[in-house]
Amino acid sequence: MGVPTEIRQVKRPRNTVVVDRGENHFLRYAVRERAGTVCKPGHNPQPRNGRTIGHIINGTYVPVGPTRMTKKSPEWLSYGSSALVESQSRDILKDLLNVFHPCDAYKIMTIAMLKIVHPGITHHRLSQHYNRTFTKVFYPNVFLSSNTVSNFIQFLGQNIEKCKEFYKIRIDAVCSTHHIAIDGTLKQNTSKVNSLSSYSRKSHISGCKNISIIYAYDVNTMEPICAQVFAGNIIDAKAYRNFIISNNIKKGVIITDKGFPPSQIKDILSKYENIHFMTPLKRNDKRIINNNVLCFDGILSGVERRVLYKKVKINNNLFLYSFRDASRAQKEENNYLDKIRKNSNYDKKEYTQKIKYFGTIVFLSDIDMTPEDAWHCYEDRWMIELVFDYYKNVLFLYETRVQSEASIWGEEFINFISTLITCRIIRKSEKLNLFEKMTYGEMMEDLEHVLRPVEKYKINEIPAEDDENWMNTTDAAMKILIAHGLAKPSVLPIPEPKKRGRRKTRPDFVGPK
Repeated sequence: MGVPTEIRQVKRPRNTVVVDRGENHFLRYAVRERAGTVCKPGHNPQPRNGRTIGHIINGTYVPVGPTRMTKKSPEWLSYGSSALVESQSRDILKDLLNVFHPCDAYKIMTIAMLKIVHPGITHHRLSQHYNRTFTKVFYPNVFLSSNTVSNFIQFLGQNIEKCKEFYKIRIDAVCSTHHIAIDGTLKQNTSKVNSLSSYSRKSHISGCKNISIIYAYDVNTMEPICAQVFAGNIIDAKAYRNFIISNNIKKGVIITDKGFPPSQIKDILSKYENIHFMTPLKRNDKRIINNNVLCFDGILSGVERRVLYKKVKINNNLFLYSFRDASRAQKEENNYLDKIRKNSNYDKKEYTQKIKYFGTIVFLSDIDMTPEDAWHCYEDRWMIELVFDYYKNVLFLYETRVQSEASIWGEEFINFISTLITCRIIRKSEKLNLFEKMTYGEMMEDLEHVLRPVEKYKINEIPAEDDENWMNTTDAAMKILIAHGLAKPSVLPIPEPKKRGRRKTRPDFVGPK
């Protein structure tokens, strides 16, 4: 069937012909220019069609315009939060490159960064957020499909010795005088295919199986040092010795909770002279009564609260440090009296025996120090509790989403990197007084909305505040970027504030007579 007459009669350039491509498409009638003629012996000259220069669409000639759009990455990517994480993790990447292949080190850092920028992110969404943030610029050519990430995390767990090499670099950097806090936390894991998921001491409350994760925290540098995963049914006392030996901790002052008794590491303490301990005793420990440490003989100086103390030296060059916090004692007494009122079972003898323990804590240590130093060590130990708070409530890592033992080990190593960087960001932001008017989550949300073009990015160049390439940047976000050194303040003079004039008065309303 030829080209309809109404199509051929549409006004178009000279020396052209309309060709019917035979498709039910808006580009069906192509307009092609005449390129010449073809002469064959014994035949009449025939025209030769050239390139397509347009189409007849809806009864109108439409010339061929620009080329079609191609699939490409966005020109503007989220910059603020990714840049903040990258600025606090350069030395970590350097340590990873000393242990892992560059491709593996970059993939670890990429996943860890995305876990910080988007807390609670799942594996199948890593690739999506990688392509829309500057993570793609800082760590290019990293493939993050769901299967690729799952396989990589499993291989990472199967090569757990590599992870321990990274931990060793951090442990070797610890001085013998540093205080190392060790504590653990439970994490929900209901997998049926690994031996780590077990009922723990808190399973009767949560109703599910758990795994146990133990962290070592350098109180002096205020950073996590290493971590290890244990089965949920292994108590802290049994995991204590394994953790010390497995991570080859040979120096520092180990500050633990009551669940980590020093009796578990007697041989390690006698073998290494640069490792010491400080552990609280249970209130029913006989050494408390035998040494009469609850008869306090002094008040701590330089402490805001009213704290009584006593220091006693016992056998084998060990020391007992006892403290009584008056405010804490009042709270414990009030809680105890509330329980008595509810149950109506007041026992004067029991009350008299318990009241002397309210607000008290007794430490056993092999270090001779002042009571003030011992108290500050106890207060600093609570920093590791903040780390677990960041771990669960800031990064939303309260449950595992992997199944096998190797996958859990690999996942928790990346979670350790994320927790380490998060601690650095929070610590620096607190020093800059950024949390006086906003929370950590609000700060990261403001930075997430800051965009910059990829083509304008230059390595080691800090953009200025008045740079024209900022997009979607509020005053609050810019102040955060300048405070963290991710943007330079403007060199333009700040205009003087206008003088406040007379307050406008509302004219009197004149109504009808």
